[in-house]
Amino acid sequence: MISKPRGDQELRVEHSRHTARVVDMPGSLRSISDLAVELAGEAAQLHRQGLKSVLEIEAKSSPTDLVSQIDRESEQLIVQRLAVVRPDDAILAEEGTLSEGSSGVRWVIDPLDGTANYVHRYPAFAVSIAVEIDGQPMIGVVHDSNSGCCYRAVSGFGAFCDDEPIEVSTQSDMARSLVGAGFSYDTVQRQQQGAVIARLLGRVSDIRRGGAAALDICHVAAGHLAAFWELDDAPWDYAAGAVIAREAGADVLFPVGAHGRGPAVVAANPVLMPSFLSLLYETGSLLAPG
Repeated sequence: MISKPRGDQELRVEHSRHTARVVDMPGSLRSISDLAVELAGEAAQLHRQGLKSVLEIEAKSSPTDLVSQIDRESEQLIVQRLAVVRPDDAILAEEGTLSEGSSGVRWVIDPLDGTANYVHRYPAFAVSIAVEIDGQPMIGVVHDSNSGCCYRAVSGFGAFCDDEPIEVSTQSDMARSLVGAGFSYDTVQRQQQGAVIARLLGRVSDIRRGGAAALDICHVAAGHLAAFWELDDAPWDYAAGAVIAREAGADVLFPVGAHGRGPAVVAANPVLMPSFLSLLYETGSLLAPG
């Protein structure tokens, strides 16, 4: 367990729409958060450099599930740094790194979220790093490699884009809500999800499909989207974004998807979440409880 040291603390003002208060961040949390920001920034720089080279592209679970040498090099960069500065921590990363640790700290890493976008030079790809402490998600960092914006949060200490506090929207009307969605790699599941989209389109303001779940969840955190949902995500897809979105005031839930593997990820501002969930149940994206 990370404890609160007496001498090494960070003071900052936590802003909201109605209040501001000074809070103390333990120095141990701050140092891990700073390291996550640093590592994400270095990997994002590697992404930008990689766009100038010839990409070596392979398919994984399907022809649309892509991996490049930049994914692997980014993961290697982060993992090698952690092996030096935090050798006792556990790691779970998308491109295969899985190591047990003894410190109670685990890093959950997507070294390049949005690889298909990256391969096609579509400007929506990121580095996503979450840190769990004693099994609890505590730190989230998502670095937008194209824009250079860094979304970050420490549980209990607010959410930021670079140095600016961010908060979810207050939109409560589904018909006026801009909603984000993600699609599975599996062709049959994509067709089912497309049918859900068709039923949803007339019920919301519009739908955006960014292709990088970590960034999409951060767009909910920053109020750019009122809500987002996706099926078939892995922990590295949503772990960091979930910490950031919750610290920005969002609800982040993991209900059972109606098709696909594993739970769905649903993020929305709290006033919109009940009606958004009802709509996802009604249109066949989620399995109704009970």
